[in-house]
Amino acid sequence: MNKVVLLLGSNLGNKENNIEKALEVINQEIGEIKQRTELLESEPEGYESENSYLNIGIVIHTRSSPIQLLIHLKKIERLLGRVIDSSVSGRYEDRIIDIDIVYFNSIRFQSGKLTIPHPAHTLKRNFSKKILQQLM
Repeated sequence: MNKVVLLLGSNLGNKENNIEKALEVINQEIGEIKQRTELLESEPEGYESENSYLNIGIVIHTRSSPIQLLIHLKKIERLLGRVIDSSVSGRYEDRIIDIDIVYFNSIRFQSGKLTIPHPAHTLKRNFSKKILQQLM
């Protein structure tokens, strides 16, 4: 079983509901949620928006590989209404849901679509650091 840390965020619509729906699907289809943080509100980082984010961190156990997990998470984002992915568009913008893999066991992994540990969450974003402290 793989131990994975995910960060979720939403800044459109009913943010808390968007996150809860994503957590439900993750728990049912990907792996059991073993730990979750409190919800944290934050301002957008890397782009301008009037919409603040609601964020949460979770620890799950899954049998998926890193790439399989990424594919599952992108499907969940689309299922919940996310249309444009910043990894494709090359820019950040408001979103119904965003789900990022931050840690996957203790591996270091890099491909064209995925870097673990997630560099922005582990090194740059202040809200991420607060959330990750709750999980460690």
